[in-house]
Amino acid sequence: MEETLRKKGICMGFLSSLVKQCPMEKMTTMELGGNAQFLLEATDESMVTSALSWAITRGLSTTILGGGSNVIVSDRGISGLLLCMRQRGISMKKEGARMLVTAMAGQPWDDVVTFSIHHELAGLECLSGIPGSVGATPIQNVGAYGQEVADTIKEIRVLDRETLSVFSITKEDCNFGYRTSLFKKFPWKYVILSVTFSLKPQGVPTLKYPELERALTLKKHPKTLAGVRDMVLDLRRQKSMVIDPNDENRRSVGSFFLNPILPKEKVALLSQVALSQNIIKQAEEIPKYPAGEHHLKLSAAWLIEQSGLRKGQSFGSFGISSKHSLCLVHKGNGTSADLLKTVRYIQQTVKDHFHIWLHPEPQFLGFSKAELKDLHTDTEPSTEL
Repeated sequence: MEETLRKKGICMGFLSSLVKQCPMEKMTTMELGGNAQFLLEATDESMVTSALSWAITRGLSTTILGGGSNVIVSDRGISGLLLCMRQRGISMKKEGARMLVTAMAGQPWDDVVTFSIHHELAGLECLSGIPGSVGATPIQNVGAYGQEVADTIKEIRVLDRETLSVFSITKEDCNFGYRTSLFKKFPWKYVILSVTFSLKPQGVPTLKYPELERALTLKKHPKTLAGVRDMVLDLRRQKSMVIDPNDENRRSVGSFFLNPILPKEKVALLSQVALSQNIIKQAEEIPKYPAGEHHLKLSAAWLIEQSGLRKGQSFGSFGISSKHSLCLVHKGNGTSADLLKTVRYIQQTVKDHFHIWLHPEPQFLGFSKAELKDLHTDTEPSTEL
């Protein structure tokens, strides 16, 4: 097989870097999962192409991994090839009144935010401190404090996993939505190689998230790009949302559940349910935010807490973060199967109180469809209201 690839001009040098039976608990922030059958850390695009060709020739499936900060791996591990994107590099060029910043897929995400702040480029400041790599950010359409990466993405350079051709996809063709995209809906189609962002030189920071604006005002913090970055990092630390090896909540994927987006009439029914259960005294007490002309976004954290669950609550080897009710944390010596039990318990508890199924945000790798059937890992909101 290797000889066949050589004849096609595919470099086989990467084989010396191939690792067999690599423990996934070392590769993810949740520190869970069995072994990857084969693992390769690709440091350039030729390694990506060669490794994919090698896997195809051997009849192996290929799973792409970035920083491992938003994935749950099964106890069985991952069969086939796990391709870890480790390409580095950030560059920029001027285009009209904008500055285009291109980052390689394996570049740590916060390096790009730091780069933009250093060059006084607005558009990414509220996304400071988010763990993971650049290539993963478009998949989830990562967002925080009033910004999403889709706001500034211009194009994404990809490798077609079937034809091995390389080309760019424009923002308009990425089908971005709340924590979703073309790449999340069709994970088998492309490998993201680099992302280009269109940022505004000397632009003003985005200040449309109430919590962030209140914190800046209360602490009399400068409302500059650097000032906003510092405040975002401070707010994230308060919620254990910045990776810190000394934090008791460090084994997590950040926010575990999506904030439900529901039609306004469903939210009105939810208000009636909450009023009937004396959870609220007035309908206005339910946190909700505009999400399109006829929809509202609810707070999953509020729904969890109002269902009787609390920060710091333990469920064996797992629990709810002591600092943020939207985060599930691994306390050590747990299994992925135990985590799924905890997830189902929280989902069922919220459903019993509000008739709403919370949907997980992270990607689940190595699980069968049967194992995930009742978890609602899709991105469409569900409710029995």
